[in-house]
Amino acid sequence: MKGWESHAAAVDRLRESYTAIAPGSPVRLAKRTSNLFRPRSSAVGPGLDVSGLDGVISIDPGSSTRDATADVQGMCTYEDLVAATLPLGLIPFVVPQLRTITLGGAVTGLGIESTSFRNGLPHESVVEMDVLTGAGEILTIAPEGEHADLFNAFPNSYGSLGYATRLRIRLERVPERVSLRHVRFDSADHAIKAIHEICQTGEHDGRRVDGLDGTAFTPDEIYLSLAEFTDAPIDVSDYTGQDIYFRSIQAKETDGLTMLDYLWRWDTDWFWCSGAFGAQNPWVRRIWPRRWRRSDVYHRLVGLDTKLGIVKTLDKIKKVPGRERVIQDIEVPLEALPEFLTWFDAEVGMRPVWLCPLRTTTSWSSYPLETGAIYVNAGFWGTVQVAADAEPGAVNRAIETQVHALGGHKSLYSEAFYDEETFARLYGTVAMDDLRSRYDPNGRLTSLYDKAVRNS
Repeated sequence: MKGWESHAAAVDRLRESYTAIAPGSPVRLAKRTSNLFRPRSSAVGPGLDVSGLDGVISIDPGSSTRDATADVQGMCTYEDLVAATLPLGLIPFVVPQLRTITLGGAVTGLGIESTSFRNGLPHESVVEMDVLTGAGEILTIAPEGEHADLFNAFPNSYGSLGYATRLRIRLERVPERVSLRHVRFDSADHAIKAIHEICQTGEHDGRRVDGLDGTAFTPDEIYLSLAEFTDAPIDVSDYTGQDIYFRSIQAKETDGLTMLDYLWRWDTDWFWCSGAFGAQNPWVRRIWPRRWRRSDVYHRLVGLDTKLGIVKTLDKIKKVPGRERVIQDIEVPLEALPEFLTWFDAEVGMRPVWLCPLRTTTSWSSYPLETGAIYVNAGFWGTVQVAADAEPGAVNRAIETQVHALGGHKSLYSEAFYDEETFARLYGTVAMDDLRSRYDPNGRLTSLYDKAVRNS
């Protein structure tokens, strides 16, 4: 672990790097990697030095099931965070699916995973944060107190209100293994009835459910994967080798994993997206090193293709008229999920779709979900063929319109196409702009609209 002295030194370097940025110039992170899927303008000049803010500072194991905490630096990945907590039998309340998502990124964005139906989203287990504002101040913010307004607006702000240097989060005590049941449903209507029951009772067929997510392969083949955290001596599978996790969902009614492998079950094959690189071909898989079967490697391959235009060249050879990237996560109310999937099949036609129920315990202005209501995150990632003269982003625009017609919201880690007025209404930027005028009076940080839509 980093320790407090090391953390203080890293914060000093961060402040020095802020001072080195010329007055009037935008303040950005000097960061080469990202889990975002939207274009970003090339940074000009020096950025914020966050190189020393990537670890765990300290862990307080507490004395009961849910009173443990950890002080964690903002650029610490969940891979490194779990590596520090799990040997103590602890994990964050919500561990997003991909290893290199950072704690600060999950809080200022919107992370989610299978425990979200009972624990909400990552920011809801944050006790307090230290944040570098656009004015260059380091402020300690919390749900109550002088800067409670900044704390409550921080989720989904994507750096437009500042950058977290330290976060104190609550941890959950967990056993060593996870027992899985993959329960099949023949329609979305039947699946949402089961989701509602599990969210209300925490059980299914008389057994406790600690983790809940789903995979919709076709309209009549939908699985809910029910995880029970256990110390029982169960057999466990390994999906970091030749076997592939998402395929096991259709093949096995029951399964077992170590807690570590359960947390990263989706990362090895980037859900099912590794197939685009040949990594699911048995022959390729045998020679593809395990250490390179992970989401950040695939993400870099996507970046390489964007730079070299490999897929575009292949499309020309195959005479594909046009292609649009559709990489999105959306939330709709539970009861609206069947209608959304029916529309999605007709208008987009991309399967599988990942399903992750969530229920928030707090409300916040920049992503207004009804507190206590059950929503389902639907994740879909890939490309669709479009006409050569199709309007840029036409499919994504249609998704935005449909999601909000159903009372839902779209995450902003990927491309967005809203006009400024609609965006302000959906993401609460009027209140955010008021905070920006107080905590960033010279406008050093890029606004949320400029980041998410204008990609500046």
